[in-house]
Amino acid sequence: MARLGISVYPEHSTEEKDMEYIRKAGRLGYKRIFTCLLSVKESREEVTGRFRRLADEAHAWGMEIIPDVSPAVFSRLGISYEDLSIFQEMHVDGIRLDEGFDGMKESLMTYNPQGLQVELNASTRLAYVENIINYHPDRDKLITCHNFYPQKYTGLSLQHFNTCNKKMKSLGLKVAAFVSSNAPGAYGPWPVNEGLCTLEMHRGLPIDFQVRHLYATGMVDDVLIANAYATDEELRACAALNSSILTFHIQMEKELTETERQILDYELHHVVRGDLNDYMIRSSGPRVTYADRSIPAANTRDLKPGDVVILNDGYPKYKGELQIVTKDMPNDGRKNVIGHLPEHEHVLMDYAEPWKMFAFCIL
Repeated sequence: MARLGISVYPEHSTEEKDMEYIRKAGRLGYKRIFTCLLSVKESREEVTGRFRRLADEAHAWGMEIIPDVSPAVFSRLGISYEDLSIFQEMHVDGIRLDEGFDGMKESLMTYNPQGLQVELNASTRLAYVENIINYHPDRDKLITCHNFYPQKYTGLSLQHFNTCNKKMKSLGLKVAAFVSSNAPGAYGPWPVNEGLCTLEMHRGLPIDFQVRHLYATGMVDDVLIANAYATDEELRACAALNSSILTFHIQMEKELTETERQILDYELHHVVRGDLNDYMIRSSGPRVTYADRSIPAANTRDLKPGDVVILNDGYPKYKGELQIVTKDMPNDGRKNVIGHLPEHEHVLMDYAEPWKMFAFCIL
């Protein structure tokens, strides 16, 4: 199961607000906290004390905390890659290297006696990560995390994201990525706040869709909300998701009969048939479960990608089967269009692999 996380930026808020946000997320089962040391200007003692209090609160709620650092932060706080004891003093669980060293230093850092995780930037310089692997790091302590992008149109393409993730997975490394809250006033570590996501295609879209998409890729181990503070509704919506089930939002087009409602909410969960075709994603289980129910014809317009249909009484053998349409098709009157996927949800159809379980949430 993938894990959820939040982000806090102590230099831009109050300790009281950060602590309350950590408690809210902890109650909902969130497991990670991202934070940032890149722009902190306080003294070493002040920074250590502040982050120790945050880390202790995180641990009290079963969450781990990893701050973003760079060689510049090491220099400013007088830290050596050979001595990471300051982070043990902060009680944090690891460090994320926004910028790297030379490969050997990162490898040596994974053997730190404090047991800290070392998190690499997964968005750029794939050869850099391979170089670290060549120095034989302790892979149990090595993980990766993508960047987030505050400026519009600068986020990763899905193609590059997939390329990076395939490389990280081939090296046996876990991957984290960011999604963005749409809460008014949500902020990150920098003055520019135009959303704070890893994938550009996610900018401005509902946060639960962003999370469901990252889950659907099957290559993301941790999903972190990059900006603070997500709303209570957003936190709950993300926490309610099952990372193992491909979940679509559906916009309804007709009032459902009781049988249609039961098929849509199929308690055994819909399963993609193993014999995929070019025109639809099929869930055949309901046609067995509801074989003795009548499904009158209704809303039998022609079909377009993203339509969700249930076969009606005109299809005796297949009546009750649920399908998600993937190509334009005529409708001969035997398929009831009960609703459709919003346009941004269409990308999720690409992850409907044979025997994959899927479900719906109603908009």
